Amino acid sequence: MSIWVLAYHLYHYSRLEIETVKENARLSLIVKEAQLNNLSAQLNPHFFFNSLNSIKFLVLEDPHSARRAIDLLSDLLRNSLNNNIGNLVALNDEISLVRDYLELEKIRFEERLQVQIEVDRNLSDHLVLPLSIQTLVENAIKHGIEKRKEGGAVIVKIVQEDNFIKISVQNSGKLNKEIKDFSGIGLSNLKERLLLQYKGRASFEIKEMESETVLATILFPSE
Repeated sequence: MSIWVLAYHLYHYSRLEIETVKENARLSLIVKEAQLNNLSAQLNPHFFFNSLNSIKFLVLEDPHSARRAIDLLSDLLRNSLNNNIGNLVALNDEISLVRDYLELEKIRFEERLQVQIEVDRNLSDHLVLPLSIQTLVENAIKHGIEKRKEGGAVIVKIVQEDNFIKISVQNSGKLNKEIKDFSGIGLSNLKERLLLQYKGRASFEIKEMESETVLATILFPSE
């Protein structure tokens, strides 16, 4: 009889342990989602402030371009709001956001900004963090192109390497302390979101190359 009593208690104890593990996992997920949403909420105002700052230069000098810039910003706002529906978005949607942003900046920089975007077509529907590539491109403009009288180039490449997706954004310019230390709000948020989403399986680095070129690279699992 004592064996059956022991078995009975072990059974109920194990069930309690399983339920506890499930609840802890659910709580962890809720916290994670809250953190991701909070970080994205912080990032969006930063992004649109920079976009509005770009339009400011055009209002008096080139009203026609300013109107086009406002249309682009409207598209950017709509796409960004759509991107905030979940923790991940399709790569194709993220690239559309990047293209609109770069077109907006080309209106301001004119011939001082050269843009090149290369994306593996097989990755169009792959899911990425919202505003991830946009953050790197915005950083390239703000700390690279904008600092150079002659401007420069921004090159975006997305490819698959084995079981990982590689996102690289290269720009003319030098690596300053804020970028190197990930102390800016955009880069620090992106770094933390990558950690939360991929649980340490993603890498993110920014380094200075030869000939005054900065390269930002994100590597994350393709599954």
